[in-house]
Amino acid sequence: FGKVIMALAAGSKHVPYRDSKLTFLLKNSIGGNSKTFLIANIGASPRTQEETLSTLKFASFAKRPMMHVSRNLTNRDATVEDLKLEIHKLKQLLARGRWQS
Repeated sequence: FGKVIMALAAGSKHVPYRDSKLTFLLKNSIGGNSKTFLIANIGASPRTQEETLSTLKFASFAKRPMMHVSRNLTNRDATVEDLKLEIHKLKQLLARGRWQS
C-alpha cells in the first residue's frame, strides 16, 4: 500500500497497483476519481515509538494532493432513452420470433 501512495504522491507515471491484492482491489478508490481518507493509528507507548514515528511520516506524506479530480459527466437522459429504444427493439424481435415458430 505504501508503494502505491508514494508513487501517487510523487506523480510517478507507473503506479504499482498489482504489487498487492489490496491495492489492486482498491485501484479505483485510491487512484481514481474519488475522495479517499487515510486513518493513521498510532500509540503513545515508548515500545511503539519507532513505529508511531514511521506511521506519522507516512501519513504526512500521503496527505499531499495526489491528483486533480474531475467531474464525471454523462448525458443520463440520452443514455436512458437509448436503452429504452433498445428494449423496444428487442421486444419486437422476440414477438416476431414467437409468431414464426
